[in-house]
Amino acid sequence: MKDKRMTLKEAVSKYTWDGCTLNIGSICAREPMAVAHEIIRQGRKNITFVTDTTSDPAELLVAADCFSRIEAAYIWIGVVGQGYNIRRAVEEGIPHHIEIEPYSNYTAGLRLMAGAMGVPFLPTKSLLGSDIITHNPKIKVIDDPYGSGPVALVPAANPDTTFIHVQRSDMAGNCQIWGMLGNDDYAARAAKNVVITCEEIVPTGEIRKIPNMTVIPEYVVSAVVELPFGCHPLSVTGCYWMDNPFRQEFIKASRTRDGILAWMDEWVYGVEDHKQYLDKVGRDRLAKLQELEQDNCMIPEIICRTREGM
Repeated sequence: MKDKRMTLKEAVSKYTWDGCTLNIGSICAREPMAVAHEIIRQGRKNITFVTDTTSDPAELLVAADCFSRIEAAYIWIGVVGQGYNIRRAVEEGIPHHIEIEPYSNYTAGLRLMAGAMGVPFLPTKSLLGSDIITHNPKIKVIDDPYGSGPVALVPAANPDTTFIHVQRSDMAGNCQIWGMLGNDDYAARAAKNVVITCEEIVPTGEIRKIPNMTVIPEYVVSAVVELPFGCHPLSVTGCYWMDNPFRQEFIKASRTRDGILAWMDEWVYGVEDHKQYLDKVGRDRLAKLQELEQDNCMIPEIICRTREGM
């Protein structure tokens, strides 16, 4: 099998560019924050961001002025606070106005499914009567040729690149995920380039012991980056708990434009790479997050056994 391993810096440099169309996988957990940091450090601009629901990565990329357009259902921080950065961009044009193309969570997922299937659109009745149709001219309403009445057509999405974080992968990109999948299986097949970041790279033989958990196959993967704690302060099922105190500090800083710029100077621009970021967070703090996850989440027993045998 082909060895597709890269550093994060190499992967972001090769698979993102100014004006690209980008997807970042998962929903609210298992979102690779380290990818957002590196995109910002490399100064990418005018990105079209295609997603369903996302939280901290999009908030940060908006604050760093990386996006010119967002095609999504939901961008927020969730239970710990509101998305000040996306609100400033949409309501006040700070740092600049972002064009929004709205979808529901379901139809945002349909777009990736259509892209994965290689069809130009998928039909749905769920948007009928919704204001989303009014505010999104790309959604077309037609009469069902088979006689069931009007249906809405949602256009396919085929991002230039998707970054998906997984618990483990082999060096070729056979990826295993446990916990919520989101639309990652569709995104991986819809995108032109797929970069996998993972908590650990394991031998292919370990992947083959539980093949039913292999969600993304190597033949759609462009690069693999080993990136432990790659989603901090978000969580990864079976690996580490969400660092909500850290997220609350991010939200506090985001209340003002000067505050978030200072936060990025410290936590993004102020570190050279992900390793320096983790050192700054503190290894004891990260170990505590691992303990909290182990206390609260059961992962498949066979994974525990294979880890112990490695």
